[in-house]
Amino acid sequence: MKPVLAVTRRLPDAVAKRAAESYDIRTQEDDDPLTRAEILALCHGADAALVSVGDPIDAEFFDHLSDSVKIIATFSVGTDHIDLAAARKKGVIIGNTPGVLTDATADIAWLLILGAARRASEGEAEVRNATWSSWRPTHLMGTQVTGKKLGIVGMGRIGQAVAKRARGFDMDIHYYNRRQLPADQEMGATYHDSIDGLLPHCDFLSLHCPSTPETRGMVNEDFIAKLPDGAIIVNTARGDVVNDQDLIAALKSGKLTAAGLDVFAGEPNIEPAYRDLANTFLLPHLGSATVETRNAMGFRALDNIDAFVAGKDVPFTV
Repeated sequence: MKPVLAVTRRLPDAVAKRAAESYDIRTQEDDDPLTRAEILALCHGADAALVSVGDPIDAEFFDHLSDSVKIIATFSVGTDHIDLAAARKKGVIIGNTPGVLTDATADIAWLLILGAARRASEGEAEVRNATWSSWRPTHLMGTQVTGKKLGIVGMGRIGQAVAKRARGFDMDIHYYNRRQLPADQEMGATYHDSIDGLLPHCDFLSLHCPSTPETRGMVNEDFIAKLPDGAIIVNTARGDVVNDQDLIAALKSGKLTAAGLDVFAGEPNIEPAYRDLANTFLLPHLGSATVETRNAMGFRALDNIDAFVAGKDVPFTV
């Protein structure tokens, strides 16, 4: 008899096929987010669970989780949707999917940089809505990217990949990280030992830090005030590192030229004011959304579960 695997979201075809070969899959018919109660019902009597970003895997969840579930793999690197302390108390192993999202997420960061700088949302809307009247010298003038200063908060794998791509745009790269990287990983970037030291050097600022008690709401009025006037912020990290009201105020006042956002606090129920701002370039959390990357994430999640079921060390634990 195959172990029972509870799966909260529809998986990519290749991942679903592999999962079905080894497990008795228990899942929902559609792809709508499940409530805590629905996930708990799905997990009742299961041997393992495969969850996703946005699932409420909180303390209350672990209070009621079936004792049969000893491992939960999340289809993500981030774990801010999981109460890790409650998991440890319950004795449940948490696995994630690091190391396979780097290039896809760095590509999206660059899509945000270019889209925000060159007013792509406004331009595409004109073409789609048939409101483009003619070419003219002052039409939708944006911000030059090439040769500008790029600041990176969080110089991990993704931050380094963003810096590597910035070299192709002849950018002057600056970064803040908890520790300075070895020279061969810096991509020629200038290290700053504080965020306050970094911010004045950022025509563009790309966020690549995790959501932690220290970073939540970090991008606030005081933070933005330290950026050069007209700077552009992009975020592919986590939505809650941004104070939405302060960012929106800076976009309305002109302190910031634009923002490119792939992640939002409370997504998909984002702050509505973002939709009304012409100087935002907005995406629905697409950072890892390539076939290759999502398959790799799913396989990594299954690697975690496979190892646990086989009595081996789980390769990617939090």
